[in-house]
Amino acid sequence: MADENRTENPRAGSAAETDALAPAAAVRREPLLLRLPVVRDIRRSVGLQRGMLLTGVVIVGAVVLCAVLAPLIAPYKYNQLANADGYFGAQQPPSAEHPWGTTVGGFDVLSRVIWGTQTAVFVIVVAVVMSLFIGVALGLLSGYFGGWLDRILVVVADAIYAFPSLLLAIVMTIVISGGQSNVVGGVFAAAISITVVFVPQYFRVVRSEAVRLRSEPFVEAAQVLGEPSLKIITRHVYRNATRNIPLVFTLNASEAILTLAALGFLGFGIEPTSAAEWGYDLNKALADVTSGIWWTAVFPGLAIVLTVLGITLVGESMNDLADPRLRRRRSRRVRTEKETANG
Repeated sequence: MADENRTENPRAGSAAETDALAPAAAVRREPLLLRLPVVRDIRRSVGLQRGMLLTGVVIVGAVVLCAVLAPLIAPYKYNQLANADGYFGAQQPPSAEHPWGTTVGGFDVLSRVIWGTQTAVFVIVVAVVMSLFIGVALGLLSGYFGGWLDRILVVVADAIYAFPSLLLAIVMTIVISGGQSNVVGGVFAAAISITVVFVPQYFRVVRSEAVRLRSEPFVEAAQVLGEPSLKIITRHVYRNATRNIPLVFTLNASEAILTLAALGFLGFGIEPTSAAEWGYDLNKALADVTSGIWWTAVFPGLAIVLTVLGITLVGESMNDLADPRLRRRRSRRVRTEKETANG
C-alpha cells in the first residue's frame, strides 16, 4: 500500500526533505542588513550578553552621531573664544551659557568634547581601515605563497609587533608630521602611526588561516583545475581567512582611541585651533585638577572612557558569540530555563 502511494505521488516521499532544507534556504534569502556582523550577533544573543551588546551599540551609535552632527549640535566652534557678548573667559564654571564650563584657554568644554568625536572617528576610520586592508592583503599573500616572501614578512611583522606600540606611534608621528600641529600633520600622522602598529595583528590572523586553507581539498582542487592564484585567493581563501576580522576590528578600534589620547596627552597631538582632541584637553587640564577646577578634565576623560567602553562591549560580545564553546553553554542554559518554566 505504501508502495502504491509512492507510485501515485512520487513527490510525497521528498516532502520531509524539502521541509528540512527550508530553514537553510530561508537563511540564504535573508536581507543583507540582517546578515551584517553586529545585527546578526544581536539576533543571536540572549540575556545579559544581549544587554551588553546593545549597550555598546548605543554608545558607539551616539559617538558616531555626535561626529556627524557636530556642526549642528555643538554650541560653538572648537576654536571659538568669544561670541556677540564678548570673550568666554578662562576656567569658567558650568553655567547656562557654558553647560560644561570653559577650559584654561577659554574654549567651551562641551563644544570641544562634541567636536572631539570627529577626530576620534576620523582616526578610527583611517587607522583601522588602512591597517585592515594592508594587513589582510599581506597575510593572504604570505600565507598562500609561502617561501622567501613569507619569511621576510613574518620577521618584519614580528619585529613591529614586539616594539612598544605607544613608543612606535610616537616615533612615527614625529617622522610623519615633521613637527606640524595642524589637522594633516597631527591627526593624520597619528592615524598613520596607529596603522603601522595594527598591521601586524591583521597580518598574523589572516596568515595563519591562509596557511591552513591552502592545504584544504577545495583549494587543491582549484589548483588542479588550473585556476589563477589571484582568483583562488580572492574567491576561496579570502572569505574563509577573514571570518575573525570583525572581532579584531572592534577591539583595535578601542585601542586606537586610547593611542590617540595618549599621543595628545604626551604633547604629540594637535593645537586647539586646528581641531579638537580629548587627550590634548586632558593634558592642559592637569594644573586645573589641583586647583579644584574639575570640569576641564572630567568631561574629556568621560568621553574617552565611554567611547572605549562602548567599542569594547561590542567587540567582546561578538567574540563570545563567535566562540562555539560559549554558544553551546548558552544554548544549554536557555533550554534548561525553558524546561524549568514549562514545569
